[in-house]
Amino acid sequence: MKKFMAGKQTDLALEFDSPITTEAENKFLKRTVVNVDEAYAKKIGKAAGQYITVETKAVREGSKSGYGRVSAEIAQAIVKLADCKSCMVVGLGNPNLTADALGKYVTDRILITRHIQQKGIPAVSAVCPNVLGVTGIESFDVVKGVVQRVKPECIIAVDSLAGAAAERIASAFQISNAGITPGSGVSNHRARLDKQSLGCTVISLGVPLVVYASTLIEDAFAGKAGRYDPNIGAMLVTPKDVDLYVTDCADIIARAINLAFFGNATPI
Repeated sequence: MKKFMAGKQTDLALEFDSPITTEAENKFLKRTVVNVDEAYAKKIGKAAGQYITVETKAVREGSKSGYGRVSAEIAQAIVKLADCKSCMVVGLGNPNLTADALGKYVTDRILITRHIQQKGIPAVSAVCPNVLGVTGIESFDVVKGVVQRVKPECIIAVDSLAGAAAERIASAFQISNAGITPGSGVSNHRARLDKQSLGCTVISLGVPLVVYASTLIEDAFAGKAGRYDPNIGAMLVTPKDVDLYVTDCADIIARAINLAFFGNATPI
């Protein structure tokens, strides 16, 4: 299994140089956990917390019949990290860019119930703040303002991630209680969304949909590529079928969130 290496930027805890605990594994999927403490978090420049990853080739192979099983595993992780009845789903990213539109696709599929206000029904709401370059407003400022008004017990922030291994694109769903820094995987760090900044539990949920060209070059030449144009290395690469991947990943994630709050979150 590949580890986090200098020059390879990643949002996936699986690719940090940190101990990985495998909780469940079969031919269809694998669930692992990485616990990042404060000391190690400072060393690698990542946030401390628990990172649960559900790996599966279902989306890459188009095995739609198994999507329900993946959603159930993700739902179980959500329940483990966010024990609450009032939740706001935040769709991060730029909905005008396919590889960055995961957040918007997910919020469009969430069962919204906050306006119903009926006993026994979880209050779920959603917001998609878009990006600074489109709205002129930081995502954090939009989310902070809505949180102050809505006062959810927890936030589930959904965003496209960057991986350090091409094979993990659309294949590794990560859920974490460490919060999220929008754009961190593509070196465009924005204000951080976490419990300290927003006053409630922040669960991040995403899947890699891009990888740096430098990563592909290093992998292709087994780390012996020598010098290459840094402008090329800094390019973000995404599969030609990314539109299908984003749609299917959004379906899986949205179903997982709906399961976690309204259905049976026990793995199938």
